[in-house]
Amino acid sequence: MKTLAITGSSGFVGTSIKNRFENKGFKVIGIKRETLKDINELTKIIEEADVVINLAGANIINRWTESYKKLLYSSRIDTTKALINAFSKAEKKPEVFISTSAVGIYDNASCYSEEDFSYSKDFLGVLARDWETEALKAKDLDIRTAIFRFGIVLGDGGALKKMLTPFKLGIGGTIGDGKQDFSFIHISDLLDAYEYVIENKQCDGVYNLTAPTPTTNLGLTKALGKTLNRPTILPVPEFALNLIFSEGAKVLTDGQCAKPKRLIDSGFKFKYTNIEDTIEDLVG
Repeated sequence: MKTLAITGSSGFVGTSIKNRFENKGFKVIGIKRETLKDINELTKIIEEADVVINLAGANIINRWTESYKKLLYSSRIDTTKALINAFSKAEKKPEVFISTSAVGIYDNASCYSEEDFSYSKDFLGVLARDWETEALKAKDLDIRTAIFRFGIVLGDGGALKKMLTPFKLGIGGTIGDGKQDFSFIHISDLLDAYEYVIENKQCDGVYNLTAPTPTTNLGLTKALGKTLNRPTILPVPEFALNLIFSEGAKVLTDGQCAKPKRLIDSGFKFKYTNIEDTIEDLVG
C-alpha cells in the first residue's frame, strides 16, 4: 500500500483527493496545521509518505485587509517552507511532491500556456511566484516535483456551490460586463491529472490545470442559465463587489486565460473540455 500525505485535506479539493486516493487503495494522511509547526512529527509523516500533496492556503475569496493578505501569504509560503524543511531532514524522501499555485500568476493581456512568462505584478501574481519558488526547492533534494496552477475548480462544492443559489432563483448574471476570462477545470479532470502525474514518472515541472477551452464570465453565465433554464439578466455591479471584498474583489472581477499545453502534450486526456459540457455534467 502506498501512502499519500496532504496539507489542506479538509477543503473541497483536498477532500476530493482524499476520497479518490483512498478508493484507489492509498493510505491518506492529512497533515494538520499544528503538525506543520512540529518538525519532528512532520518529518515522521514525510518519511512514511510516497506522495506529498500541498494544498494548504487561506481562502482567496474574502475581504483583503492588510492582515488578511498577510494570512494569504503566510498560509501558503510558511506551510511550503515547513514541508521543504521536513524533506531535507527525512531519511526516506517522498517519490513525488505536487504543490499548488494558480493561473493568477499570469497577467490578463493574452492567453497563456506554461511556456509563457507574462506574469502579473499584482499581489496574486507575486504570491503565486513566491509559492512556486519555495516549492521548487524540493527538486534540489532529488524529489520529483510538480506544480499545478489551478483555474477555478468546478464540482459539487467550492466555487460552483456558491454560484448556484442566485442562478436557481433566476437572479444570476454576469459580474460586470462579463468579458473577463474564466479559466476552469472539472473536479473529475483535476483528480485524473493528479493520478496521471503521480503514475507517470516523466511528469514534473509546472502544469496549468485548466480545461482546454477557456471561457469568459459571460460564457459561464450563459451555460448556467441554459442548463438551469433560468434568466441571467441581472449583472452584479463591480462597485458592489469592491465594497464587499475591497482589493479581494479582483479575484471575481478580473481573470486570466490559461491553457493546459503541457498536460495535453504529455498525453493526458480531458473528459470535459468546455464550459457547456462541464456545467451540464455538474448541474444538469
